[in-house]
Amino acid sequence: MCQQRWGLVQASGLSQLTRTQSLRCYRCQARKLECPFRLSSQEYGQDKSATKVNTQCSKCYEASPFGALKVERRYMAVGRNTSVMTNFILLGFSEQQELQVSLFVLFLGIYCMTLAWNLGLIVLIRMESHLHSPMYFFLGNLSFVDISYTSSVAPKMLCDFFKERKTISFVGCAAQFFFFIGMGGTECWLLAVMAYDRYAAISNPLLYTALMSPTTCVGMAIAAYTGGCLTGLVQTSSIFRLHFCGPRVINHFFCDLPPLLVLSCSSTFLSQVVNFLVVCAVGGTSALVVLVSYGYIIAAIMKIHSTQGRTKAFNTCASHLTTVILFYGSGLFSYLHSAAGSSRDQDKVVSMFYGAVIPMLNPIIYSLRNKEIKDALKKLKERKKWMFSLCLIVP
Repeated sequence: MCQQRWGLVQASGLSQLTRTQSLRCYRCQARKLECPFRLSSQEYGQDKSATKVNTQCSKCYEASPFGALKVERRYMAVGRNTSVMTNFILLGFSEQQELQVSLFVLFLGIYCMTLAWNLGLIVLIRMESHLHSPMYFFLGNLSFVDISYTSSVAPKMLCDFFKERKTISFVGCAAQFFFFIGMGGTECWLLAVMAYDRYAAISNPLLYTALMSPTTCVGMAIAAYTGGCLTGLVQTSSIFRLHFCGPRVINHFFCDLPPLLVLSCSSTFLSQVVNFLVVCAVGGTSALVVLVSYGYIIAAIMKIHSTQGRTKAFNTCASHLTTVILFYGSGLFSYLHSAAGSSRDQDKVVSMFYGAVIPMLNPIIYSLRNKEIKDALKKLKERKKWMFSLCLIVP
């Protein structure tokens, strides 16, 4: 058993605190090894922080893939940020080494398919002239947002799978959080804009060209990106204004909101209020636009007398409706899941679903249920066959 005596040292302007706490390194204790980490009283005196709450035994750090030293007790001076956090440690998915390769292959496959299918859809929309309509303009932007949304998390997560020290800098964590929240907010607004587009196409087909002119579509897309960036900026500012001290371990595979709030040693009340208001403003408003648009769409479809006409009208918005249900459903489930005090492992699975799986599924959903995209793919295949035959004929 290795024990270390920690003293609370005097900081500038603070009275001397002499109370000490005994810490135990659980790994050295279990293996009956002498802990190599020691701090002398002189080293304590050189430390100008008010407390010393986070340390790592080098031998334990090498033995642990997470580098997180569990301590029996921690003591902190109240009401003062006692350390400058320069980086965080990400725990990732699993502590079991035998699962690392399997998880790496699985998530690499998901990320590659997300990139391939969304990039393929963007290229297809750009190449085929009959897909140059408002609906496919917004669909191309949705694919770009899905790529950015997943890429804010996946590359770092994949690189960390075989690292023992899974660290991320403070600035890197803030940037990752900003892009993840910003792209998520942008997708909320894009789905709302796409719902309005379907409403204009079904309820007012004669005025559709005037309502959804190219200028209007570009303006709506810019507004969606601006709203997403503002969402990310507000959320990032409210979280990273907090003082982080003590253990710097994030029990997640990326910098998400709940595990960051746990690390704060200052009050998180204002940050939680800001988070609630942002969720209501962005998620609530965009969801309301979607619900109202589909209310008018259903009313317009019910006025169509022929069954064939109703089916055709419904098929034009079925893909978007499926995407909306998946996105908002997973987001609502994640929020309720976290509020219910679920385990971190379950939160990781939910985050992986709406952060990687849904962006992979979106282009598949639009491709399988869309006749125009199927026809464009057939034309593209025929064009490739024709070009291949031409290359064989011409020497």
